[in-house]
Amino acid sequence: MKGRGFTFLFDNIMNLVCLASVLLLVTGVLSRENSQPDVVNIGAILSFGTINGRVARIAMNAAVRDVNSNPSILAGRKLVLSLHDSNYSGFLGIVGALQFLETDTVAIISPQSSVLAHVLSILANELHVPLLSFTALDPTLSPLQYPYFIQTAPSDLYQMIAVADMVSYYGYREVTAVFIDEDQFRNGITTLGDELAKRRSKISYKAAISPGQSLTREDIVNELVRARSMESRVFVLNAYAQTGRLILDVAQSLGMMENGYVWIATTWLSTVLDSTSISRKNANSPNGVLTLRPHVPDSERKRAFASRWHQLSNGSIGLNPYGLYAYDTVWLIASAVNSFLYNGGTISFSKDSRLSRFSGGGLNLGALSIFNGGKLLLNYILRTNMTGLTGPIQFNAERSVIHPSYDIINIVGSRFRQIGYWSNYSGLSIVSPETLHGRPPNRSLSSQNLSSVVWPGDTGVQPRGWVFPNNGRQLRIGVPDRVSYQDFVSQVNGTNIVQGCCIDVFLAATKVLPYAVPYKFILFGDGYKNPSYSELVNKVTSNVFDAAVGDIAIVTNRTRVVDFTQPYIESGLVIVTPMMKLNSNAWAFLRPFTPLMWAVTAIFFLVVGVVVCILEHRINEEFRGPPKKQIVTILWFSFSTMFFAHRENIVSTLGRMVLFIWLFVVLIINSSYTASLTSILTVQQLSPPITGIESLIMSKEPIGFQVGSFAENYLSEELNIAKSRLVSLGSPEAYADALDRGCVAAVVDERPYVDLFLAKHCRFQMVGEEFTRSGWGFAFPRNSPLAVDMSTAILTLSENGELQKIHDKWLKRRGCSSQGSSLGSDQLHLSSFWGLFLVCGVACFLALLVYFCLMLCQFKRHYPEVSEPSRHGGSTLVRLQRFLSFADEKEEVSKSKLKRKRMEMLESANGRELS
Repeated sequence: MKGRGFTFLFDNIMNLVCLASVLLLVTGVLSRENSQPDVVNIGAILSFGTINGRVARIAMNAAVRDVNSNPSILAGRKLVLSLHDSNYSGFLGIVGALQFLETDTVAIISPQSSVLAHVLSILANELHVPLLSFTALDPTLSPLQYPYFIQTAPSDLYQMIAVADMVSYYGYREVTAVFIDEDQFRNGITTLGDELAKRRSKISYKAAISPGQSLTREDIVNELVRARSMESRVFVLNAYAQTGRLILDVAQSLGMMENGYVWIATTWLSTVLDSTSISRKNANSPNGVLTLRPHVPDSERKRAFASRWHQLSNGSIGLNPYGLYAYDTVWLIASAVNSFLYNGGTISFSKDSRLSRFSGGGLNLGALSIFNGGKLLLNYILRTNMTGLTGPIQFNAERSVIHPSYDIINIVGSRFRQIGYWSNYSGLSIVSPETLHGRPPNRSLSSQNLSSVVWPGDTGVQPRGWVFPNNGRQLRIGVPDRVSYQDFVSQVNGTNIVQGCCIDVFLAATKVLPYAVPYKFILFGDGYKNPSYSELVNKVTSNVFDAAVGDIAIVTNRTRVVDFTQPYIESGLVIVTPMMKLNSNAWAFLRPFTPLMWAVTAIFFLVVGVVVCILEHRINEEFRGPPKKQIVTILWFSFSTMFFAHRENIVSTLGRMVLFIWLFVVLIINSSYTASLTSILTVQQLSPPITGIESLIMSKEPIGFQVGSFAENYLSEELNIAKSRLVSLGSPEAYADALDRGCVAAVVDERPYVDLFLAKHCRFQMVGEEFTRSGWGFAFPRNSPLAVDMSTAILTLSENGELQKIHDKWLKRRGCSSQGSSLGSDQLHLSSFWGLFLVCGVACFLALLVYFCLMLCQFKRHYPEVSEPSRHGGSTLVRLQRFLSFADEKEEVSKSKLKRKRMEMLESANGRELS
């Protein structure tokens, strides 16, 4: 009973607890619902006097009306937007933000400038109030440092990437940045410099314009004049709309909007063009300028809003993309607040205990409160996935808009034309970004494409993008003052004229350039010995010379400090050694032919002799007689044909045909033998033991090199040859003298010099292969655009044959006839004559075939009964013996026998008739 009562009591207590819990839960929910405010306060800080401020004010008010007219959002609550005019002042912007933070504002749309964004983001971090901006797009506003700051339009990072891609697309290497010297524009230009560096370009000069109301036209004139004195003619303008228009107007008055100039403006210019009309007075001011505009995909909602705009603005200002971003920003906040409330969020604020000591003062800082649900609302904003007037609104992990893109606009007079798009997905394209997003990403150079551009000066020809600095000062061209090998570079005696192969190449290349190059040659060296080419290159680095022209080898150490053009002469180090006469011997006459050639030739001599003997045997007395005599006749006749001294008279037609062909073969063989023997007996061979770079290193013998050449450093530093073995030589005559006297075992020099040296000194020879591969080029300072243009000009000269003509004019020399020959290459092989031997062999075979056919016919006429089967069983051997006897008989004997036999047969027939 006690246990049963205890159980009953426990159950009643648990029921009471559950009922109390339900009552408390219902009471809490009702109290929470009753505690929610009827309005949702948001604020916006704008400069109403700016274009974007005016457009955004109209667009945001329209967005608030549309949100409040939609019963499905905010659960019937009213969205209240409070606007504050900062009037171009950062201080007034901060004051406006403090006022909003005192009145339970859940989010602030602010500011327009990045200067104010850095300050207000600190307040937003402390009070947990999300801060959204569609114009403060400074790429340095990091979400790690400012987690409550959100950019609802593409960051300037993407805009600068687009500008860098455009600069790279048109092939420009240097740009001049003109910008307002405050955070947003300064940081944007810094980002541009980083992006250009990735594309091997750079900002060569930064023209910083001071911000604020104190800026005068004279300040802009002074800064643009300094920028104009620089080399680059590509200007990137990043400024406020009002200041940007003034800068372009000053540039127009200074002649900086004419042919040869390139101007790329950021999105401020397209904003001006979209929202205001260009007056006739300033119609030509931005002519030829390229600018960017945030790309907004076409949609029904966008077109409907654009049609409402005239009514909303009363025709006071045109709609631009930032007005669309302002409209979407309001909807973004409303959608996030709706999700926040729907999922149980509470709009409540609490006092910051740290500010209690500041209460009661004139500033009333103690009224500032922390938004308790600020972090949760921030998360809903970042997780938003909606479609607005600007297209899909989503944020990636870096809190930036997904797939930002821009329209690329070319300003032509009072209108603008779109020449393409830029997207971080596929780069530059003439196809809209939304079309490309459905394809695999492709940022290859071949896929980048833009339409034609009208450049400043109303020209369709792309400007070069740079000029010579200091108002066209002549380039100081350093030229080596050589004392040897003056075919490459030399000074005409008694004049300031410089000539040579290298000079002609430079002059021809400058003529190919599409612009004039003012220059003057300055000799480098003392005129008594060849100068150091490394020192000449260093003079270009130290700005003593603007370029160096001459026989300058392109080697690693030099490429680290200067830029070289495309090589115009191939070069490389080679070895030169003395030569000696080939030692002759008693059997030197056999060297022209290979053993197989000798054997085949001897066989054919015998074969032809036998064939002729057979063809002449029956009709020519000189080829008859005892076997020993016939063998001697064959041998004599065969080898006497070698000298065309055969005394035997050939009677038969077939024999004459075979002899004619054979004498032609003998003529060819005899002439080839004579020429080859002459070459071999006069050939020069290398004297051992130097046969290449390996044997030269191992020889421990002295090595010569040309004064001023890089060969010295290469031999000592790269090949580790002791400097004590290296001997400097100044001229080709010094080369020859040192080699002849044995002062050096070999000379190491560049191939073009060696070719000229060997053309004049036939007693020397180049050994082995080139053991370095390089070329000669012209040296320019690092990142010089002229180096690129000169390389293109040299390639043009190479393709049209002009470069080869210059080489032939100065460097073509007739070398030694025996140079480079060797015994193996002078020997004649059977492969060179097999055609002749084949013709001769076929002629012999056909002649014998015809001869034996004729012999068989004659044999049948002389011995017809032999051709019939013998009734006594005559054997084949008997017939063969009779045929051989017939063939051995003299033709006259055979004919007399045949005549006598016919007479006997006739008498026998007459006797039978008489009987």
